[in-house]
Amino acid sequence: MGTNADAAQTSAEVGTELDLTIDNVAHGGIFVARHEGRVVFVSDTMPGERVRARLTEANQKSFWRAETVSVIEEAPERQPHIWAASALDRDPVDRAGGAEFGHIHLAHQRELKRQVLADALHRMAKVDTDVTVEAVPVGPDSSPGDAMDGTGWRTRVSLHVDADGTVGPYAARSHKVIPVADLPLAQRSIEMAAPLDRLFRGAASIDLVAPSVGDVRVTVVTTDARGKRAQTPRHVIREVVGDREFQLDAAGFWQVHARAAETLYKAVQDVIDPELFEPKAANLDLYGGVGLLAAAVGDRFGKSVRITSVESDPEAVNFAATNLAEWVGATAETDRVERFLQRLKREADAAERVRQTAATVILDPPRSGAGKAVVDQLAFLAPAQIVYVACDPVALARDVALFAGHGYELKTLRAFDLFPNTHHVEAVALLSR
Repeated sequence: MGTNADAAQTSAEVGTELDLTIDNVAHGGIFVARHEGRVVFVSDTMPGERVRARLTEANQKSFWRAETVSVIEEAPERQPHIWAASALDRDPVDRAGGAEFGHIHLAHQRELKRQVLADALHRMAKVDTDVTVEAVPVGPDSSPGDAMDGTGWRTRVSLHVDADGTVGPYAARSHKVIPVADLPLAQRSIEMAAPLDRLFRGAASIDLVAPSVGDVRVTVVTTDARGKRAQTPRHVIREVVGDREFQLDAAGFWQVHARAAETLYKAVQDVIDPELFEPKAANLDLYGGVGLLAAAVGDRFGKSVRITSVESDPEAVNFAATNLAEWVGATAETDRVERFLQRLKREADAAERVRQTAATVILDPPRSGAGKAVVDQLAFLAPAQIVYVACDPVALARDVALFAGHGYELKTLRAFDLFPNTHHVEAVALLSR
């Protein structure tokens, strides 16, 4: 027989407004409240607040979703939103997405990210850590406020185009294009180049890239009749990290934050245990892109380093071969990581197995993480140490737990705020047996 609370939960409809007290932060830039025993995930708020929120999803048995309409009791860490287009005075459906933590003081954003990372590791991997999320100021070449308010760091922006040709970001958790007057998270050069006041009928998106060397690259992207992105002309750009230069295509992957590549380059160098590093081993850089982290290893341990960078995008592999050319033992291969590891497992002779067990593996998977198949295959190769670069705390925690099942322990963990005013956080972990 159902309770009154059950009846209230069942009868709620999308659009219903509730007064909610926010208890905690959850992964994904949302926050946790409870209403009559049911979990409600709420956006645009933070722990310690009481808000008026509108239900956007009420058909799940275990949880609902809601968007903050107004704040009844503010937390002391609330600030005016850094982006007017995302502020509470707009209806939730008209708020620009991409700056979901912009209403929270920057130091508290990092504390919330720390909590999410630590909680994921505790729950999923049974690992307790006192990790700190480190600030990464943009630097003197950007606006004076960058280090203080977390703006001006994006070197890559993709703006969407609706059927009428209007340009802008999507609304949060939606494909609705929101016209905006500014792009505060973007580098100033990108903000100035963005065609926010023009119509682009027939276009799918406007991609803007501000490389380390040269002017902002603006690309109007179209799609074919099947909705597939049309081929754009290749445009080689140069990115500089310290004294080293990397070539890549403007449409290829590179870290978004102006200091991210440098930060991860140094973090990978610092976290590797030199006592476990063998230059002549079968060292690997998996999901290697254009060779950034393989180069970090080479620069740390010398030109005799043997390392293979593996990437599924053949264009990126071509650039990696160029970017790693000065290391005689460096190679770049086009393959899916799972298939490459299967081949290593199948083809290795006794001598190669010894080199595999002495190896250092750099693992920089996509947001979904490495996953069980890759973890199991790596564990079979039994490398001496694994440096895991992660952009999703839950995927990292899941994979740390999988590696633990093969005897690998989390030895070192650093986290970096490479996406200020958003919920994203980057981490670099060292695992070894």
